[in-house]
Amino acid sequence: MRPARALIDLNALRQNYLHARTLHGGRALAVVKANAYGHGAVPCAQALAPLVDGFAVGVLDEALQLREAGIGQPILLLEGVFDPAELAQARAQGLWIVVHHDAQLRMLETLPAQAGTPPMQVWLKINSGMNRAGFEPAEVATAWARLRACAQVGDITLISHLARADEPGADATPQQLATFDHATRALPGARSLCNSAGLLAWPEARRDWARPGIMLYGVDPLPADHAPASLRPVMHLESAIMAVREIPAGAPVGYGGRFRAGQPTRVGLVAMGYADGYPRTVPDGTPVRVAGQPSRIIGRVSMDMLTVDLTGLPDAGLGTPVELWGAQVSINDIAQAAGTIAYELLCNVKRVRFEYQGVETQGVEVPRTAPPAP
Repeated sequence: MRPARALIDLNALRQNYLHARTLHGGRALAVVKANAYGHGAVPCAQALAPLVDGFAVGVLDEALQLREAGIGQPILLLEGVFDPAELAQARAQGLWIVVHHDAQLRMLETLPAQAGTPPMQVWLKINSGMNRAGFEPAEVATAWARLRACAQVGDITLISHLARADEPGADATPQQLATFDHATRALPGARSLCNSAGLLAWPEARRDWARPGIMLYGVDPLPADHAPASLRPVMHLESAIMAVREIPAGAPVGYGGRFRAGQPTRVGLVAMGYADGYPRTVPDGTPVRVAGQPSRIIGRVSMDMLTVDLTGLPDAGLGTPVELWGAQVSINDIAQAAGTIAYELLCNVKRVRFEYQGVETQGVEVPRTAPPAP
């Protein structure tokens, strides 16, 4: 069996959620969009289900997948719906929806009444400065009044998204908070502002609902010089040495001969490549761990394989385990080396075997600081 695998630690996922919820001090939607950031939406949601106040996904199909898997908790559609047929499905499945432009609002205004169906929970999106989605501040009161007049709408939660929360020194976040608070000051209802970075770096942004995403998976979204968050990595991308070669000083390794040995070098071939989701763009010297010992990538990453330096690791050989990222190698370090972000790396993992640890939930206590109401 090919040794490449993504080992998913569901206990770490649970602990990260509980940490986020406790830090926030209120309710928290676990964001499991994009296949739970590449970790597997269904197993992750099933592991979190006994703990969470609800889930958030990007689109309807993601929510339907969770419902089909038996997830009964509230699920928020962050992009909302795209047509009346999706709105009807969302209502039938008891989904919560974000409304962030007039066409979505008009769908609700024209939604036919349905006897015996509870009103929909709607989150009204405000553009507080990201300029990507949401009603303009001057439009919010009118949009809220239109929603309130809809017979098919129940509670309305006010939501916005922070554009630069991962920059603790930037003045953009305080400006967004002020814009949001001013636009919603006369409106009742719960509020939601904090993504992971907002939750970790901006206590003043905490409102009724948090929306932790990347931090659930053990990735700190803040700069390296910021106080580290107490998070446990959930994905451990691993493989093993599949061949060993001794090369003399001056010999090249891999496509294009980018790496040339400065001394006699012992080269380990690892069953992992960019077709598995490991980034092709990492340079020579990118860290790996071989049986727990520090090593480095030498030569370009290929589609199915990559090469590491085993010089000084005489015990490493066929079958020796290699960690590409996880508890010993920070995925943020790999992302920086590749010129991207950890989010993209996680979402790109494919073809490798996914194995889940900690499927059982016995013994996990759920701190409750507020009832899980909309």
